[in-house]
Amino acid sequence: MNAPDLTRPPLTIRRISLDTGRENVAVISRRSHALRPDVFRGFSRVELRIGGKVLLATLMITDDDALIGPDELGLSEPAFRRFAEPVGSAVSVTPARSPASLDAVRAKIQGHTLSAAEITAIVDDLAHFRYSDMEIAAFLISAARFTSTDELLALVGAMASVGTKLAWDTPIVVDKHCIGGIPGNRTTMVVVPIVAAHGLLIPKTSSRAITSPAGTADTMEVLARVDLDVEQMKRVVHSCGGCLVWGGHVNLSPADDILISVERPLSLDTPEQMVASIMSKKLAAGSTRLLIDFPVGPSAKVANANEAMRLRKLFEFVGDHFGIGVEVVTTDGRQPIGRGIGPVLEARDVMAVLGNEPDAPADLREKSLRLAAHLLEYDPKLRGGTGYARAKQLLDSGAALKKMQQIIDAQGPSPCPAELGHLAADVLASADGVVNGIDCLRINRLARTAGAPVAKGAGIDLFKKIGDRVEKGEPLYRVYASDRAEFDLALAAAQTESGYSINHHTPADLDLVS
Repeated sequence: MNAPDLTRPPLTIRRISLDTGRENVAVISRRSHALRPDVFRGFSRVELRIGGKVLLATLMITDDDALIGPDELGLSEPAFRRFAEPVGSAVSVTPARSPASLDAVRAKIQGHTLSAAEITAIVDDLAHFRYSDMEIAAFLISAARFTSTDELLALVGAMASVGTKLAWDTPIVVDKHCIGGIPGNRTTMVVVPIVAAHGLLIPKTSSRAITSPAGTADTMEVLARVDLDVEQMKRVVHSCGGCLVWGGHVNLSPADDILISVERPLSLDTPEQMVASIMSKKLAAGSTRLLIDFPVGPSAKVANANEAMRLRKLFEFVGDHFGIGVEVVTTDGRQPIGRGIGPVLEARDVMAVLGNEPDAPADLREKSLRLAAHLLEYDPKLRGGTGYARAKQLLDSGAALKKMQQIIDAQGPSPCPAELGHLAADVLASADGVVNGIDCLRINRLARTAGAPVAKGAGIDLFKKIGDRVEKGEPLYRVYASDRAEFDLALAAAQTESGYSINHHTPADLDLVS
């Protein structure tokens, strides 16, 4: 008996104004001329084909002919953008076959070590959106149980190879990354103009926030456009010596963005996956020297020195294999850096530091100088030990501010409004004493509840830091929001638990960088 013909008459594409995040979603009418219940029952994903172009999508069925007619196929915004075919094009629809690489995922679930070829196949299917979220989660959870060093190297190489790979015409390309978790801490936006003003190449691609109130790209977008394509990015770097752009638009290690979108809701953040995520992007970006900031603190991603040491060794191991010089610095992660938390407030702090304003946050300035000093020491023409003095000279003279303005002008004007939220209220100290601790995770959540980073003017402005003496009823920080519902939620949460601990003991001195 011949196998049944699963191919049905073609449908015409209709664009649906529906943001489905990372997922490709296809919507079809229950009375569709291409749909047979006996064929599609049991299939959650379909294969869309026009000529040699293929897209896999999650199938949804509607009874509303006003949304999708029997002769149409609706594509959500992400699917329409990726398929890149005009409305009205004829497309064939068939049940999607499972990617062959899922056999390797099943083997990993059973405890097997995967080969480089198997990992490469998985990453290729991930980057081409052939996995469902459930299948991605299965891979992540199986890898979280155990990942060998060979698997880690294969994962980094495969992730870096899928997508854009940048190359620069200079032997030294410096980069800087913070593993995150600390509110504020917008040192990158100070470090990049200092290093570029010195003359080292620093093409910085940064992320948008996933669980924090602002990523570097979100904050830079207050000042300039960040969604540059590869050629636009190269032009900025060649003219300015550096840039501050959103990595997602440049398409570096696209599989990483897909993995992260599933990791975060599951709270999966293993050292191996963190290293693969960061190092694949740096390898794809063409970096030759990489400085990594490890904030260490009770509510930071790295809680203690032992965790920091293990993570450092993993980064160094991967860096050595791929020819990237990796240097790790541990910094104090017990409290936020700077005063502002949220894009507009953090951009304010950055420009205050670059402008040498008298009220600029001293901790943000000092930490940025020390990090920039490490990168400047990669310049063979600079005498050893003079990196800090050179960084300070570039900042104090205004050269760094001038370079930042040049980068802003080259990247173009921001498309986003940069006004601070019009709703504001102070959160007050509940007792007299000394600020002995600040819960970074709690402060991040409060700022996000207020609307950051989607509302760029939302966030928190800190008035007190660890070691400061406070009186009962004195403001600890101010909450800003643009939406009344978000403002009320954030303020109520802050008044229930401010994130500050106050007692009568003065904490130990804070060491910024080691």
